[in-house]
Amino acid sequence: MVIAATPAAAATAAQEVALTPPKSTVTNVIDDPSVSLQRFDLLDLQRYTQEKVYSTTASKDFHLFYVGRDDVHDILKHVLSRVSVSLYLNMFGFDDNELNDILMKIALDPTITMLVTLDKSQANGPHEKALLDADRQHNLALFNTHFVTKTHVQEFVIGQSATHQISHTKGFVADGRVAGEGSTNWSDSGEGTFILQGSPGGAKYKAQNNTQSIITDPDTVSRFSSELVAEHMVAQKQAAAVGAAANKPLRTKVAKPSSAAKAAAPHPALIRHRAAGATA
Repeated sequence: MVIAATPAAAATAAQEVALTPPKSTVTNVIDDPSVSLQRFDLLDLQRYTQEKVYSTTASKDFHLFYVGRDDVHDILKHVLSRVSVSLYLNMFGFDDNELNDILMKIALDPTITMLVTLDKSQANGPHEKALLDADRQHNLALFNTHFVTKTHVQEFVIGQSATHQISHTKGFVADGRVAGEGSTNWSDSGEGTFILQGSPGGAKYKAQNNTQSIITDPDTVSRFSSELVAEHMVAQKQAAAVGAAANKPLRTKVAKPSSAAKAAAPHPALIRHRAAGATA
């Protein structure tokens, strides 16, 4: 038996629909604070696939995308530009100007908590170094130190694993709701950046064989968040140790006074005057 909704319930539902803003179909919405991940659904990303639609049997909390076949670059922009609460990120290859610009705008938002961990060996590469130098000039306080605004923290740290191997994680958790993980580095060939809008190819197009998963499963998102924070704390301690060593005062040897200096006559102001009539 189907029970019809009461007029009051129907009116309330209609009002809620009217007050809920429609989802934005714009890929990069970093400059639009009204758009967030609060209503994110994996179906939002199906238009970036080669087929433009998922299978009817597709999972509702996990989808795997393929560099060179799907538009992974725009998938990353779509998710990251909608961050409004927090972003935990560890990225091995950090070599994408557009994604870097999105991250810097997030970093300068005092209402968002952001922890970014980068690999030490990759961060010394020419392109990564250029990006990081530009970021340092933009806001030096964000690097290797906590930049606290009341209850929020924004921090970039460069480091290694706990056993001083490369930090090879390539993933993030956005707003505690959406996770991304895979073999994709942030670079033109790593993401297979689309030269022609809507399809791979074009002049100088290169694409590695990489995967990029987007996950909304709450258990996976929670566990990945904990791991990203743990990896960040390890890199943070390493950076603090390097900073402490660099700031340690140098020990210098003080030259001992020469014998001539010892024999030198004392300054007249230091000579005690004898009382009148006293003999030597």
